[in-house]
Amino acid sequence: MVSIAAVVAFVPVAALIVAIPGPSVLFTIGRALSDGRRSALLTVLGNGVGLAVQSLVIAVGLGALLAAASWVLAVLKVAGGLYLVWLGVQSIRHRREWVEAVPGTRPPRHRAHLASGFVLGVTNPKTLVFLSALLPQFLDPGQPAPAQMAVLGVVFAVLAIAGDSVWAVAAGSAREWFGRSRRRVEAMRAAGGLALIGLGAYTLATGTEARGSG
Repeated sequence: MVSIAAVVAFVPVAALIVAIPGPSVLFTIGRALSDGRRSALLTVLGNGVGLAVQSLVIAVGLGALLAAASWVLAVLKVAGGLYLVWLGVQSIRHRREWVEAVPGTRPPRHRAHLASGFVLGVTNPKTLVFLSALLPQFLDPGQPAPAQMAVLGVVFAVLAIAGDSVWAVAAGSAREWFGRSRRRVEAMRAAGGLALIGLGAYTLATGTEARGSG
């Protein structure tokens, strides 16, 4: 089982990832702007469940790979770093396009809100890269990797629900303020892109070190 020290070290890093505006945050804000706070919170809940499922799948598959070959971690970190940089660049390049992608003004039923959030969480590329590339750094090599990754993945999902709920409440309470300015939305997207690029660069640096030391 994962140690308390590993969880304590993992939480601030995971909280930073959650705080970076990515697909789930942008979708939550869009849902709040178009359908209101309650709809956004339901989407956040569905997204959190999707992230938990994603983390369990990663824990089973990636844990087996790590047990078979230690170099897999270095490869994942390098590949993950490159992809994070790419996501950041794309976020900055296409920051204006998201404004037109805000969901429609007709709110669907509660199950549809949960379902859309779940699909987003399961397929979220940012968290897929993060959980695959960075999560193994917090594992105790003397303990089974899948169980540790599963626990940390659930912790990440809980933090994501808490963090995205803040965005949902804030955006739902300021629907008109956000909606009146395209620049505010664009600036948020650009800031998220820069943060992803920075995280990707850090991941590449540590991944290169891990590969060289192996």
